[in-house]
This record gives sequence, structure tokens and C-alpha cells, in this order.
Amino acid sequence: MANEPATEPAAVSAWQARQVYAMAVISLAVGLAIGYLFRGSQSPAPVPRSVVAARQSPASGSMGGMARQMPTLEQMKEIADKKLAPLLEKLKSDPNNSDLLIQAGSLYLSTHEFKEAAGYFERALQVDPKNVAVRTQMASCLYYNGDVDGAISQLQQSLRYDPKDANTLFNLGMIKWQGKQDSKGAVATWQQLLKLNPQLSADRKANLQKLIAEVQTHGKS
Repeated sequence: MANEPATEPAAVSAWQARQVYAMAVISLAVGLAIGYLFRGSQSPAPVPRSVVAARQSPASGSMGGMARQMPTLEQMKEIADKKLAPLLEKLKSDPNNSDLLIQAGSLYLSTHEFKEAAGYFERALQVDPKNVAVRTQMASCLYYNGDVDGAISQLQQSLRYDPKDANTLFNLGMIKWQGKQDSKGAVATWQQLLKLNPQLSADRKANLQKLIAEVQTHGKS
């Protein structure tokens, strides 16, 4: 970042490497999600199978079809658009169908069209405001679309419905840390997550505690 001291590039790079590692560990072992970086255990709707299949399509070349390649966002959008067409047609006659709205939001999310996804999640929440999983997903969309305060507001509202929701607490901590540079607030939120969710597996607890330690160490440096 522009405000980082020029005399400490090595320290900054080391922290960023640890940061990426910790985030990857959490996404795999804790299973709590911010959008695409942190897939949640309570995602409101699965990514359509056709999108998943496209992501796993064999690449041509010397690997004999064994290698895999990721489609471009444009290719994913084309696939999602085909799935969206019948959903949008159904919504014309049933505009308050929360299941259809969530499916549409999830399809837009699968192609990183966060503004459009948030719009459909918001409409679904107007029908079912207590759906914490969808509200958490909407918060992720707002965050990736640059609305950090809006994302935090949605997560705080989720906690009014379910104060112990682990996904919400994890994401709130991540956004405080990444979006607000509030390491103390992030740590306090994750500690609350651990306190309110004693049922978390030992691996999940250990990895979250490791992330807390990393953030605390960086905050004191």
C-alpha cells in the first residue's frame, strides 16, 4: 500500500505471505466464508453444475486431457446467463419467490457480478429477513463491491437474528481486519466466535486461533 514505509518491504512481504497462508488454512479447515475467498458451510444455493463442469473441463495439450483449466469470467458468465434466463422468466410471474431470487443471486455471484448478486439477495431478504445465510452472502457481495460499511451493517443485522452464527462472526472479523484495518476488532470478534461455538472441531479451533495469533502479532509490530 502507498502508506507503507519504504524501509520495511521485507517485513511487509513476510506478513502478506503469512496472511495468505492463514486465510487459505481457514478457508479449508474452518469452512467459514467471505464470498469466493471463503466458501461458507451455509451458502444459500450451490453453484450450478454446468458452471462447476466448465471449471473442471479438460485442457488440451501434452497432458492428454488430464490437466484442468479454469474458464474465464466471460465464459462463466455465458453459462450463468443461460441458467438465468428461465429463472428471470419465472420471476416475472412470481417476483417474491425467495428460492428463485437466491438462485439468481448465486448465479451472479458465481461470475463475480457482485452488485447484481447483492440486488437479488436483498430482494430475497425482503421476503425472508431472518435468512442469516443469505444475508451473510449479501454482505460478502457488498464487501467485494467496495461497500465495506454496508457489509458490516448486514453482518451486524445477521447477529441480531443469530448472535452465535459462526459464518457471520468469522466474516465480520475478516472485514474488520481487511476492510477497516481493525485488528483488535477482528480478534475480539473471532474470540467471541470461539466462545459462543464450543462445538467447533479441534482443527477448526486451532486454525482460527492461529489466525488470531498472526493478526495479534502483526498488530503489535
